[in-house]
Amino acid sequence: MKKAIIPILIILVVGIFIYSQSVGTYNQFVQAEETINGQWAEVETQYQRRADLIPNLVNTVKGYAEFEQETLTEVVNARAKATSMNLNAENLTPENIAAFEQAQQQLSGSLSRLLVTVEKYPELKANQGFLDLQAQLEGTENRIAVARRNFNQSVMAYNANLRTFPNNLFAGWYGFETKGYFESTPGSETAPSVQF
Repeated sequence: MKKAIIPILIILVVGIFIYSQSVGTYNQFVQAEETINGQWAEVETQYQRRADLIPNLVNTVKGYAEFEQETLTEVVNARAKATSMNLNAENLTPENIAAFEQAQQQLSGSLSRLLVTVEKYPELKANQGFLDLQAQLEGTENRIAVARRNFNQSVMAYNANLRTFPNNLFAGWYGFETKGYFESTPGSETAPSVQF
C-alpha cells in the first residue's frame, strides 16, 4: 500500500508544480501586457497632443494671406488621416503599428514642409503665438520619441519573456503572442543630402 501512495504523491506534486508555474506565468504575461497597454496609451496621448496643436498652428499661419494654401490643406488632410487611424492595444501587430506609423509620418512630413515654408515669411516667424506653437510642437515631438522608446522597451521585455522556456509553452496554451515594435521609417538610414 505504501508503494502505491508514492507514485500518486509524485504525480500530485508534479501536477501542483506545473499548475503553479502555469498560473504564475499567466499572471506574469497579463502584467506585462498591461504595461504595454499603458505605454501604448502614452504613445497615443503624445500623438493626440500633437494633433491638437495643429489646428492652432494652421489658424495662426492662415492669418498671413499670401501663405500657400496647398501647404495648409496638406497639413489638415494629413492630420485628419493620422487622427482617424485608431489602433487598439490588443491589436499591436507589426503590420498595424507600421500602418499607424505611416499615417503619423505623413503628418510629420507635412508639418516639416509647413515649417520650411514659413521661412519665407519673416513677419510670421516673429509672431509670438507662432513661436510658442512651434516650441510646443518641438517639445511634443520629443515626448513622442520618449513614449515610443518606452513602448519598445516594454515590448522587448514582454517578447523576450514570451520566447523563453518554459514560458513559451504556457504562452501558447493561453494564447499570448509577440507584440510589434515601432521601427524606423524606410530610408531613414540614409542621411539626407544638403545642397547650398
